[in-house]
Amino acid sequence: MVKRVFLIILLLLVVWLLWEWATFPNTAKLASENPTTTAFMEQRKRELRAAGKSDALLYTFVRYDRISPYLRRGVLVAEDNDFYQHGGVDVKAMKEAVERDWKRRKVTHGGSTITQQLAKNLYLSPSRNPLRKIKEYFLARSLERHLSKKRILELYLNVVEMGERVYGAEAGSRFYFHRSAASLSPQQAALLAGCLPNPRLMSPGAPNKRLRWRQRMILSRMRRWGYLLEEETLTEKKPSTPAAPATDTALQQTPPTDTATPAVTPSESEGPGRAAGTTTEPTETTDTSKTSAEPPPP
Repeated sequence: MVKRVFLIILLLLVVWLLWEWATFPNTAKLASENPTTTAFMEQRKRELRAAGKSDALLYTFVRYDRISPYLRRGVLVAEDNDFYQHGGVDVKAMKEAVERDWKRRKVTHGGSTITQQLAKNLYLSPSRNPLRKIKEYFLARSLERHLSKKRILELYLNVVEMGERVYGAEAGSRFYFHRSAASLSPQQAALLAGCLPNPRLMSPGAPNKRLRWRQRMILSRMRRWGYLLEEETLTEKKPSTPAAPATDTALQQTPPTDTATPAVTPSESEGPGRAAGTTTEPTETTDTSKTSAEPPPP
């Protein structure tokens, strides 16, 4: 009897593994294709329709260089300090998160890298099911194998939820601040980056005490080492060569478009390095239902 039960369980496990293998997403195509929607967006639409509401979402995809460096750096220092060091999964952070959960006797979010969060947003759900976490692990490793760090960060900044029905940096910037993602000031960028743990409770449009605290923390970190962090993220890894003497220009490897000062309006007075008269380039727009900056109907 025990042997039969074991064989049945083994058979079910094999069937599940084969199904997961057959339906595993093709992450390689993301190197050249922008997502038109995500699993999280589709789930939110279903929830809205079930509540008898419009399922309109705000989502506009823009290129990496049309997102303010302040926001790019702010997200890195707030969400994933070791983004450029790990291979998609931060084992040390996951271990610490598991230990915290064990002490609290409950499962909470934590320990996920930006790559894991992107995998979850694109293909999975907010479920805390252990099987979902396993799939997230393999998806994150696949994303790291097929995409550059710069592309992973670009995708994440474009699809992450930034408020009720608001997805991505461009939609969030226009909805809350009535300007493009390229024109964000450091303070505005820190608010958007700070809301990411729970954007429906910490709204950049009406910041509560917790979000204001996170804004100050992110600005402080950016002042200390945000610029260095992004440069190391974007620097291409080269084959190992004999060590060369250090020079003062050792960090000047980031492409010009990645370190350019963000576009600002002439009236803006916040943040260093303003570039007056900057023109806005056309952006690629993909909207699941509506790209207007006006709030969706209730």
